Amino acid sequence: MSAYRSDIDTLDGLIKSKGDSWNAINPEYAARMRAQNRFQTGLDIARYTAKIMRDDMARYDRDTSQYTQSLGCWHGFIGQQKMISIKKHFNSTDRRYLYLSGWMIAALRSEFGPLPDQSMHEKTSVPGLIEELYTFLRQADAREMGGLFRDLDAVREAGDTVKQDEIQAKIDNFQTHVVPIIADIDAGFGNEEATYLLAKKMIEAGACAIQIENQVSDEKQCGHQDGKVTVPHEDFLAKIRAVRYAFLELGVEDGVIVARTDSLGAGLTKQIAVTAEPGDLGDQYNSFLDCEELEASQLNNGDVVLNRNGKLLRPKRLPSNLFQFRKGTGEDRVVLDCITSLQNGADLLWIETEKPHVGQIAGMVNRIRQVVPDAKLVYNNSPSFNWTLNFRQQVFDAWAEAGKDVSAYDRANLMSVEYDTSELAVAADEKIQAFQADAAREAGIFHHLITLPTYHTAALSTDNLAKEYFGAEGMLGYVKNVQRKEIREGIACVKHQNMAGSDMGDDHKEYFAGEAALKAGGKDNTMNQFG
Repeated sequence: MSAYRSDIDTLDGLIKSKGDSWNAINPEYAARMRAQNRFQTGLDIARYTAKIMRDDMARYDRDTSQYTQSLGCWHGFIGQQKMISIKKHFNSTDRRYLYLSGWMIAALRSEFGPLPDQSMHEKTSVPGLIEELYTFLRQADAREMGGLFRDLDAVREAGDTVKQDEIQAKIDNFQTHVVPIIADIDAGFGNEEATYLLAKKMIEAGACAIQIENQVSDEKQCGHQDGKVTVPHEDFLAKIRAVRYAFLELGVEDGVIVARTDSLGAGLTKQIAVTAEPGDLGDQYNSFLDCEELEASQLNNGDVVLNRNGKLLRPKRLPSNLFQFRKGTGEDRVVLDCITSLQNGADLLWIETEKPHVGQIAGMVNRIRQVVPDAKLVYNNSPSFNWTLNFRQQVFDAWAEAGKDVSAYDRANLMSVEYDTSELAVAADEKIQAFQADAAREAGIFHHLITLPTYHTAALSTDNLAKEYFGAEGMLGYVKNVQRKEIREGIACVKHQNMAGSDMGDDHKEYFAGEAALKAGGKDNTMNQFG
């Protein structure tokens, strides 16, 4: 027996046990509402989606072509529409997640107004957005199932048993829009206790995967900007442990921690690590500092010095009171960061790079895998990269190294539109198209995401609409380029009343009030114009 039929029978028995006072309650209607609200709490969602991620990670270990993907979200509606579109185009949400970007929360969701990605936004907005995203995904479930229930009623009334069985099978095998969210906790918004408290809120809202970075919390910068300052490993590991304790306390035993390192582009540290003996983790961190050797007589007031192998070393300290690392040590620091994180409770890595280059990423991952063979990455396919220019330059360099004539191209000006139809541009686009599969196979990337896609798509589409609507095309600018495309491409939002829950509300009114229900979906509803 299907879960739906089982629920009807169970509820029928319950209703009958209450005597005449519950006679007006229809057990099938109650079962429908139960089916439309499968997930009762955020913790239900976190446990469900954590298992999905763990299964996907194991599948990727067996076959690197089975990598996963997501797009960043800054509003519940955006996340909902992504998953509705994925189900429409691919008939499955398999290996497709959502990403919650701290950058987009700062830029679009803060009460202070638009902010840079520096952890200045309200930290409560992070779990708030997780809850919002899942509210919209659950509503997508309820809306789609509501349509199936209305179809079921129609074919029953028509006596079409074949269609009835088909629709019942769709109900019984319904695939939820609820998918894993990888949620950005920045650098933890404070000390490890602050990180633990915020992680709990995020998990309670539904997060099964939390991404945390090794920057100093109160000096945090966007991963693709200058001025990044990292913390000693023990400080970062304390925050990783804080997140793990939060997962375990709330019973999300499969919770996923993504440890991000910004060391490749971070040349500064605020602290000299504590070290007890040569070669320990603190000593390894300090070994990357840019130091000068000196005699005791050369010490100045307030100098900080290190004793290494009997030599006095003075780390170079900037006017900002920060210490700098030696140039060229970034990759070595990344490798140490990643190995240390994986050995101390992290599940996945995130290496922030300055360009999308499979060879560069693979070089670091291969070193990490010498120590942790199953190391896997989440990678930011960032809009901060100029993908066109980067890959055209990569092709140019590869051709030049292979001895191919590249005299027709100006490497410094490869972004020029004059090259858009050139052989080099076509080859570069092919490399961009293959980037995710290549990086999954060669560089250990389990999950590819774009952090800020809808920030850019919203700006582009709004610019086009404003240009057309306020220009010569007037209303045709909207009709031709928005509404007509929605109709032709089957975008559900063309029926915006339905998308906002009007039909579900009508269903409930009928459940509650029967024939006396005042419903919005009658013959005068203009949404009927869309069929």
